[in-house]
Amino acid sequence: METAYLRAFALVVETGTLAEAARRLNVTPAAISQQIQVLERQLGTTLLGRAGRTVAPTESGRRLAERSVLLLSQVDELRSWVNQAEEMHELRIGTINTALHSLLPDALARFTNAHPDVSVHIRSATSGELFEAVKQLELDAAVCLHPPFALPKTFAWELLRQEPLVVLARARDRQTDPHELLRTRPLIRYDRTLGGGKQADDYLRKNGITPALERFELSSLLAIAMMVDRGLGVSLIPDIASPLTARLQVAKLALPIPSEPRRFGVLWRRTSPCASLIKSFLAHARVAART
Repeated sequence: METAYLRAFALVVETGTLAEAARRLNVTPAAISQQIQVLERQLGTTLLGRAGRTVAPTESGRRLAERSVLLLSQVDELRSWVNQAEEMHELRIGTINTALHSLLPDALARFTNAHPDVSVHIRSATSGELFEAVKQLELDAAVCLHPPFALPKTFAWELLRQEPLVVLARARDRQTDPHELLRTRPLIRYDRTLGGGKQADDYLRKNGITPALERFELSSLLAIAMMVDRGLGVSLIPDIASPLTARLQVAKLALPIPSEPRRFGVLWRRTSPCASLIKSFLAHARVAART
């Protein structure tokens, strides 16, 4: 029996929908459905029943879900115990682009000085993808936004930086009203599928701001800053701290109405075999976040 199928089934029971489980696992709902059908054939019973757009476990499914929590936890502990047979010389870190272009290089410089024999592999992805990669043990830790749901007790997360929304404009517009810039200048949108982009979109809607023209939408905050510098428009983005934008002729304008900041930090599994290396990386990341 595939433990990955059990994880998918447990997530469906937790979320109540195939679609949400598929989103968190970055697969299609059809793939989740096929995995559960395999489990049902192997166990000779029906595990889920539909109730409108949601699904609920049958009595057999409920029993399997309860037992799966313990079983999957034991599998993770077994994997960690086996991997501790030798000293760890590799650390797999995931990161969102913001951290990759700001604090991560400084954190890694300090980390590699402290651990010259450790090989570090880095993967860039969205926060949702990074959470699933850590969950599936494909990554040891990730620098990402806190997931929009309560973390399982097997996970730990520590805040590194808070970034309020700001209007990014050309330096010569630093004295202009931020809302007026958003209404009258072409808007360069931060990707609305990402956490910071959703926050920016919510701010515009709640404050009745309709841009005169929406010219671009992209996921790279560094590229957005460069486009603002070139006079292509203004943007509403989290207040990033990257040395790569230091020479750009741009201004960060505080919003007249406060908004929720974007928060990112380090996510890891408490039982990770790389726990000592993760804690060391976290200590160096804390220092980098303060500079």
